[in-house]
Formats: sequence, structure tokens, C-alpha cells
Amino acid sequence: MTSRICIILMLLVAPVQARAAENVVLITIDGIRWQELFRGLDARLAEHPDYSARSEELMSAFWRESATARRGLIMPFVYGVMTAQGVMVGDRDQGSCARMSNDWNFSYPGYNEILSGVTNDSIDSNAKVPNPEKTVLELLQQNPAFAGRAAAIGSWDVFPYIYHVERSGIPVNIGLTLDPDSDFERFLNTLQQDISPHWPTVRHDAFTHHYALSTLREQQPRLVHIAYGEPDDFAHDGKYDEYVFASRRVDGFIEEVWQTLQSLEQYRDNTALFVTVDHGRGEMPLETWQHHASKRAVEQYMTSLATYENGIEGSDAIWMAAMGPGVPAHGAIAPDECLSATGIAATLMHWLGEDYQRYNAQMAPPMKEFLP
Repeated sequence: MTSRICIILMLLVAPVQARAAENVVLITIDGIRWQELFRGLDARLAEHPDYSARSEELMSAFWRESATARRGLIMPFVYGVMTAQGVMVGDRDQGSCARMSNDWNFSYPGYNEILSGVTNDSIDSNAKVPNPEKTVLELLQQNPAFAGRAAAIGSWDVFPYIYHVERSGIPVNIGLTLDPDSDFERFLNTLQQDISPHWPTVRHDAFTHHYALSTLREQQPRLVHIAYGEPDDFAHDGKYDEYVFASRRVDGFIEEVWQTLQSLEQYRDNTALFVTVDHGRGEMPLETWQHHASKRAVEQYMTSLATYENGIEGSDAIWMAAMGPGVPAHGAIAPDECLSATGIAATLMHWLGEDYQRYNAQMAPPMKEFLP
């Protein structure tokens, strides 16, 4: 008997778990530090001639003398609205801790951890290798209630491998929409072909964003992953000004996603939103803001950073935010223990009324801080 048939039979005979949300949207942003979210602009970097060609514009838009006044200027929707209406974790200045649990602290291991709820030590590079783990989208596809109702839209071209699309069948848009659902998607296809990419492996977040909005409007899947990527790449380029401006744009994109959800009957008042990042970045020495890697990673995969013998300290530090039905309005909290990204997948399942143990008992359990 196949594993798919076994899971379906288990679901049919298992007791029904209370469902808090009909739909879930997971948004990941590659590499935005907790420092910018909670402290605001870092003047050392904003005024540094090597890192900020647009220093005056940056300081005018985001610098205030008071840390309280600066906080939330870069990401006003995530920091302000999501904190007011939901739960926010990760302000280490306030003793609030969230972290990656994988042993590498870079993207592929981070996304696998977020999406599958487990760490896998064999995922030790960003190479385009099919993921041996099953993501929450793939697991739920085995349930008739979610079959054909999941979608992923991302900026990084490794996501089809993270989702192992040949096995999972999850539609992953990281390029052109091959079968456009609308004239707007055909226009996006044309526009994307006509605009030069900034990086060879990451498309502009604006395209990812508008394909995502179109997917919500035209297909209305129940479980959606939207993955923005520009902030990380600008940081690796050493462009702090562009990193900050990209972070601000993404915050606006997230706000528009939420507004779109509330404008559609399928999603209005019954959709939970979870926002997080796949890794942190360094803080000291100053130049480490550009990087992220564990001690093990610099010894093996990221030897270009081998001068940092202990890896990039702080690159395991992440943040999480959520709002919507099933999410308590507790605001910014400091959990008793540091929350791990391994708990995200089961938390999403719990909101949808699904018990993660029926799908993969090896997953970390849901995070109680995000539950009613």
C-alpha cells in the first residue's frame, strides 16, 4: 500500500481537529536581520561610504535619533500592524529569541527547515539538488481537502528543488507563468523577458509579488508560500542602502497581500498569515552584516568566509510574525524558550485543523505562542 493511500485512510478515520483558518499564507523574506526590524536603521552602515551610495536619502527616510522612533520605519506593516493584531517574536534586545536549528545558517537548509519542520544534515549547500524531505505543501497535497490547492511563488531559482517538484507536483513559479490564467499574467511574462535581471539566480521581487497576487485572485489556493529574495542579494553585494530600500518595498508587498486577501471572499477573515526569514546576518565585526554562515559552514561549504573561525555570529537569529484567525493578539512577546523555525510547518498545519503527526511524526510540534 502506497504512503499516499495510507495517509488518506488515516485522515478518514482520525478524529477531526478544530480548524482556526480555512487558508494560510506563508511569506518568507531572504535574510532581513532582526536588527533592522526592531532597531531600525543602522547609522554606521547607512553613513558608511562603502555600503551606502544613497546615504542622504536613506538617513532622511529612516533615521531618527530615538530608537523608539526608528523602530518600524523600515517595515511599518510587519512591525506595526502585525504586532498590534497578532504575535511577534525575535527582538533579542528584549530577550525574545527565535532561531534556525540547522547546522549551516544559509538558505537551502533554512527553507527546508521552515517548510518541512525538520532539519536534515545532508542538506549542506545551496546546490540545485532535489529535497529528500517533504514540505508542508507536499504533505497536505496528499489530503483530498488540499489536493491541487497549494502553490509557491518565489524569487530564487532553487525553490523547484526545495519543493522537489518532480515528486511533489507543487506548482512553483520562479520564472515565467507557462500557462497564464489572465491577460495580466501574459503581460508579466512579457515584461519580465524585457527587463534585465539584476542577478542570474534571483528575479526581481516585484515580479514575484505580482505573480503571487495573480495566483491569489485567479487560482485561490488554500496554502500559499510567497518567497521574496532581493534584500539578501543586496546585502551580499555590500549595498546597505539598497538592502534597506528592498526591505521597505517587501513590507509594502506584504501589506498589499493582506489587503488582497481581505478583498476576496475566499480569504476574507479566514486566512492566517505567517512571515519569517531563512537566516540572520552578522553584526560585529561591522562587515559581517553582509554574510551568514555557521562555524561548520565556513569550514566546509563557505570557505570564502574561513577567516571568521567561529562562523558569522548571529546568523542563526531570525524573527517571526503572524496574524489572522487562530493567532492570539499578544503582540511582541518573549517566549520562555528560544523558538525554532522547525515549529513553523506544524503551526501552519494546526491552524488548518491538521495534526502534523498524521503526516510526519518527525516534525517539530506547533509553537504554542502562535496558537489560541
